[in-house]
Amino acid sequence: MRVAAIDQGTTSTRCLVVESGAGARVVASRRHAQFHPAPGRVEHDPEELLANIRDVLAAAGPVDAIAIANQGESCLAWDAETGEALSAVIVWQDARTAGTLAALGPAAEARSKAICGLPLDPYFSASKLAWTLRNLPVVAQALKAGRLRLGTTDAFFLDRLTGEFRTDLATASRTGLIDLATGTWSAELCALHGVPLECLPQIVAVDAGFGCIDGIPVKASIVDQQAALYGHGCRAPGDAKITFGTGAFLLAVAKDVARGGSGLLPTIGWQRQGEPPAFAIEGGVYDAGAALEWLRRLGLFGTDDELDGFEGPSALRRGLVFVPALSGLAAPYWDRQAAPLFIGMDAATGRADMVRAALEGIALLTVRLIQEAAAIVGPIETIAIDGGLSQSRYFAQFLANASGCTVKVPALHEMTALGLAEFCGAEVGAIRADAALFTPDGSVTATDHARFASAIEKSRSWRA
Repeated sequence: MRVAAIDQGTTSTRCLVVESGAGARVVASRRHAQFHPAPGRVEHDPEELLANIRDVLAAAGPVDAIAIANQGESCLAWDAETGEALSAVIVWQDARTAGTLAALGPAAEARSKAICGLPLDPYFSASKLAWTLRNLPVVAQALKAGRLRLGTTDAFFLDRLTGEFRTDLATASRTGLIDLATGTWSAELCALHGVPLECLPQIVAVDAGFGCIDGIPVKASIVDQQAALYGHGCRAPGDAKITFGTGAFLLAVAKDVARGGSGLLPTIGWQRQGEPPAFAIEGGVYDAGAALEWLRRLGLFGTDDELDGFEGPSALRRGLVFVPALSGLAAPYWDRQAAPLFIGMDAATGRADMVRAALEGIALLTVRLIQEAAAIVGPIETIAIDGGLSQSRYFAQFLANASGCTVKVPALHEMTALGLAEFCGAEVGAIRADAALFTPDGSVTATDHARFASAIEKSRSWRA
């Protein structure tokens, strides 16, 4: 089987061709524009994303199946008859609805957690979809005319490319609008946010089929993070992975629909046809690759090979700490007001020191996620990582040292594509087998962790 696995991410759209028992290769990658129309707002052009999907798919050549991964919580409104986008894609990083959600109050927050497992945070799709109805007259007009469709980006792509208005259960679980126990849209949560349930897509299994593009079946569609979880081979409770892209996202397989704890969130890992859903616990860091890209724009480093080769004690050990909270802090803090901070600089601090501190800060935020997930799903002895940062040996070793876990880095770090191919029925075990292991050496101490915890508290109180 030859699968075109399309990963439509926050900064780019990539296509890998994955062949059963053979290998995987990137055939095309296209970056897209990021729009920041106001502070706290992040948008994409839906037509640009759609054009990029078509473009990278064309580069794949003849394939037997297509699979598409989406950004998760990013969403938009469009016209059911013409397919025309009626809003920009409001990206998962966007925080424009924070005030609206806060005004709903603690009782509404409790109901949201009880039904869908998620807090009232602008990260999720529900309040973004409601925002389009309240603020864009063209969206309200489409609703009145019975022509409105609302959904995450996958539903828009599939509607335009195949004519199928569908989403999978894992993606739906990221909206804040489903009943996690039944796997269906929740009328109560739709009413809470002001999202018309009848405008939402049909929820199906990840491999239920999503129509065809130029005669080639789209066999799978799911959130990129959940695809990576499956691609890593995580199947049993306690199996966990972290994907380091724009943000960093931990998913750990859970035994059942156990509600989160200490700020981590329950979610759907995947659901295959004829099988019950696989549940997971999720936690995220808003700024991972995004923090490094910021440092790159400032001129602190130029190429990825500068993320390795550091000498001497860690930046943390030398008292230099960076909290990568450019978009605030996600799990387990859920604090959009937290500020990014460098602490401990002096006249001798150089560019490489600041880059090293950034790598360590990203790692230490994810360590907290690992600790909290282990308290829910049981001991986590090995953590699989992928994404751009996984290619830094310094980062992987520091993460192992700070977490006390063995860190596994596959030779192919495009695990989202492997998961997509596997959902289509491709055999990817041989591709996944070759991995580097980083074992902890005890060099990160309790004092180091305490120093970073103190920096987190400063970050959270900075704007107070």
